[in-house]
Amino acid sequence: MPRWKLVAAVAGVVALAVAGAGLAVLLGGEDGSGPVSRTSQRSSTPARAATPPERKRSRPQVARSVAALARRMPLERKVAALFLLGFQGQDLNAPIYRRLRERDLGGIVIDAPNYTSPEQLASLAGEAVVIARQERHVRPWVMAPQEGGAANAFADLPPASIAADLRSAAQAFREADLAARTLGGLRISGVLAPVGDVAPPEGIALGARAYSDDPQEVADYVTAVVDAYRRARVLSTVGHFPGLGSGSEDTRLGPSQIGSTLDDLRNRDVVPFRAAIRAGVPAVLVGHGLYVTDDFVVPASLSRTITTGLLRRELGFEGIAITDDLADPPITALTSIPNAAVRALKAGADLLYVSGPPLEQEAAYDAVLQAVRRGDIRRARIDQALLRNLSVKRDYGLVK
Repeated sequence: MPRWKLVAAVAGVVALAVAGAGLAVLLGGEDGSGPVSRTSQRSSTPARAATPPERKRSRPQVARSVAALARRMPLERKVAALFLLGFQGQDLNAPIYRRLRERDLGGIVIDAPNYTSPEQLASLAGEAVVIARQERHVRPWVMAPQEGGAANAFADLPPASIAADLRSAAQAFREADLAARTLGGLRISGVLAPVGDVAPPEGIALGARAYSDDPQEVADYVTAVVDAYRRARVLSTVGHFPGLGSGSEDTRLGPSQIGSTLDDLRNRDVVPFRAAIRAGVPAVLVGHGLYVTDDFVVPASLSRTITTGLLRRELGFEGIAITDDLADPPITALTSIPNAAVRALKAGADLLYVSGPPLEQEAAYDAVLQAVRRGDIRRARIDQALLRNLSVKRDYGLVK
């Protein structure tokens, strides 16, 4: 039996065991089909699912239950709900689980250093759900950087192919569909994928993580992947807005300059993100690229021009804007993580991803809390970000 089929079978067994403990298994979707050529990909892209509903450009109505929940939450809980944290450890003794009991965190990210097996992954992810229920917290996102192939956090789980090795959007759909059903069965509720950047595979910033250098091909690819994850009710996050394809560096390693004007970005790099938004993508990862529009000195994740101006006002996106990891070098080379957290929220971000270390995560939380109390961040901005998070969690079954 091929390795991926064995892993998928194990995932199914684990999912049934978890269900027996009172945790629902998220399964769904169907395999896509179509030609393997990269030509005419749009016609081979599977139809969009109806659940959760596609987000519209007009300002969405907030469900009464979500609004009531937000009103009941004190400021400390609201701020905690805007953080997506990485952690150290591979078992239930990891300090993150104590922090989940103490604070109503927005979510956690399980990455490669945390992972040993599908069974262990289900245990880590399931514990976050159990704690939320016991503490009467909002269920956190349990997310993973699972882009495909060598870019997977969990090497023995799907999707099998890194983006540049995919032959068509239809193949991308099939692999994402299997990944969504497998990961959902293991209690992963979201992925930091797909990569929507337009770049050749040999590009410096992304390499084989980029699907194509053709904006429309990338648009078809991200649409297919978003559709697959929507069918399985697993959150997908398209990155790295507004596009790192022509960047001078991988932002996981250092600052990256992109010499594209806003018009250049609109005509090329933003095309896949516009398509993803039309496809109902629930979250967009705002990257750390340095752009002409901010004189190459403000990372996109901290830029109001990019997050509020381009993503919100121009593209009409009303889902969750997630920062790329605020512990990455493009941020720490310019400012502190706590200061970056404050600036990102002021720029329009809704969920702050901080991989670590724990002391910096705590300092970032305290910095945001104190900034709100001082009036440096308006409470209305906190409420706006919180309502976006809670609304998407409701769409994906994390809150009622």
